[in-house]
Amino acid sequence: MHTTPFGWGEINGTHNRTDFDLTQHQKYSGESMIYINQDNNEKFIPYIIESTVGADRLTLAILFNSYCKEELENGDIREVMKFIPKLAPYKVAILPLIKKVHAQKAQELFELLTNYFDVAYDDAGSIGKRYRRQDIYGTPFCITIDNDTLEKNTVTIRNRDTMKQETINIDDIKQFIETKL
Repeated sequence: MHTTPFGWGEINGTHNRTDFDLTQHQKYSGESMIYINQDNNEKFIPYIIESTVGADRLTLAILFNSYCKEELENGDIREVMKFIPKLAPYKVAILPLIKKVHAQKAQELFELLTNYFDVAYDDAGSIGKRYRRQDIYGTPFCITIDNDTLEKNTVTIRNRDTMKQETINIDDIKQFIETKL
């Protein structure tokens, strides 16, 4: 079991409140809380089963369990949110290698893929810094637009979790991503 940033805590608590809540409501409101079973005409005050789960607890658990720090071969520390792809805010990031040269083709691909996926576009800083930024956002796949894209219609796709890169044809990107998600 992991401890959370707020210490030990439950994600969900299920509590049998018995008939206490409805009995108290009946007592103070004067309104009958008695239920009659249609099958056997038995009369009783129902028990209340209370489930305590909320978006804040679930969100914190997902964030806490997804956050990782990894030491790279060069000794650098890589921070990464390893969301399962369905939960990642962005499924794909489009990264033009050189803004002045590759931005137009990158924008075209961005506009195409936004019809199918949640896509980020990032052209600020070095490609390494952009990869790291997408790692911390939890983006499962980064697509780099480079000279081969312009000449051969191929892109490089980087996997967030393995950092491995594959070269694929632009026409195959949608299907590639769909099979990975």
